[in-house]
Amino acid sequence: MIARYTHPEMGRLWSDERRFGTWLEVETAAADAMAEAGVIPAEAAREIRERGAVDVKRIDEIEAVTRHDVIAFTTAVAERVGPAARWLHFGLTSSDVIDTALAIQMREACDLILRDLDALSAAVRRRADEHRRTVMIGRTHGVHAEPTTFGLKLALWWAEIARDAARVRRARATVSVGKLSGAVGTFAHLDPSIEAAVCRRLGLEAAPVSSQIIQRDRHAELLSALAITGASLEKFALEIRGLQKTEIGEVEEPFETGQKGSSAMPHKRNPIGCEQVCGLARLLRGHATAALENVALWHERDISHSSVERIILPDSFLVLDHMLRRFTRIADGMVVHPDRMIENLQRSRGVVFSGTVLLDLASKGVSREQAYQWVQRNAMRSFDEARDFKTLLLADADVTAVLPPGEIEQAFDLGRQLRHVDAIFERVFNQVPA
Repeated sequence: MIARYTHPEMGRLWSDERRFGTWLEVETAAADAMAEAGVIPAEAAREIRERGAVDVKRIDEIEAVTRHDVIAFTTAVAERVGPAARWLHFGLTSSDVIDTALAIQMREACDLILRDLDALSAAVRRRADEHRRTVMIGRTHGVHAEPTTFGLKLALWWAEIARDAARVRRARATVSVGKLSGAVGTFAHLDPSIEAAVCRRLGLEAAPVSSQIIQRDRHAELLSALAITGASLEKFALEIRGLQKTEIGEVEEPFETGQKGSSAMPHKRNPIGCEQVCGLARLLRGHATAALENVALWHERDISHSSVERIILPDSFLVLDHMLRRFTRIADGMVVHPDRMIENLQRSRGVVFSGTVLLDLASKGVSREQAYQWVQRNAMRSFDEARDFKTLLLADADVTAVLPPGEIEQAFDLGRQLRHVDAIFERVFNQVPA
């Protein structure tokens, strides 16, 4: 399904052509390093570099017989290289090539994800600035709590996106390692200096120690970072879905001209983009769980992880790339209804200022317990009798004996409630994410 929505850059990165191409990059770098070290003839390394090429169709034909993808690859390349191919893959085991090449692919895929996150961050920052002072009701447990602004909600998203990007960058560094240490990690056939030279050529770090493979806790960290990023997107999308409910009607994802919401109900404008983001986040979490399962392998390795990775690594990057692009368009084009936000805030008849009244009473010397009782009884009357909370307070002799009418009025001042919005924006958008 996701192939339909795959962006060309990410799709090419995980194509067979690119996978075998990175294998050839590793083989070529290894041949060059070994030639410099005098392990293989320089002429052989030159032949491998100049004549080596990837023919996916031919590799598939050979693999149909050998049932081994790396042997099929080296055989197909050897057919092009000629006699010098006896030095191709010299001293290496399959995982030396596969894991080192996979590191290159994951590193490049992380770069695309980070670019996507930058685009989303910019869109959310723009909308946060736009709605810094767009007042709305904050909700806890789904119930009216205290006033906030839509811009603050978006600032919260922006800060989380920054943390997601930081996690992906850390994971990128964690997986950007290669290994050419042989069948059980002992360098039985090549000197560690060859591994170091190859990794330098490829822009990777050499794994300090490995078995036959690079250890999969690294990959689990990466897929966990991708899954957490997906969870953030789900959180943002779920918020839009909630605010788009007919009964709330404060925010809508964009609905394009000509778009249809329902085959049966022409009036429908459904948050299908946000729903898709929420659904795909589940897939990423499942892939992260599979990556964790891949950490524990028998002894120096088995291949129970291999078949899993062929699905979860490309899929996770392809899915998250799509999610980020989709949600960036949603964030950039979402429709905000400030008038509806004010209307909804006023639905609770002022009880959302109860906390301020409580503190004002306490600051006048009333015990917190007594103040809470006075405020709560008026709030409950407001709910039960559908009456204005401030009017009830002004008629309550206990309250007015402590707070004069002017001070009660001040407790309902939105400017007082939201006086620190600018300071929060300054703190959020000028900090360096940890």
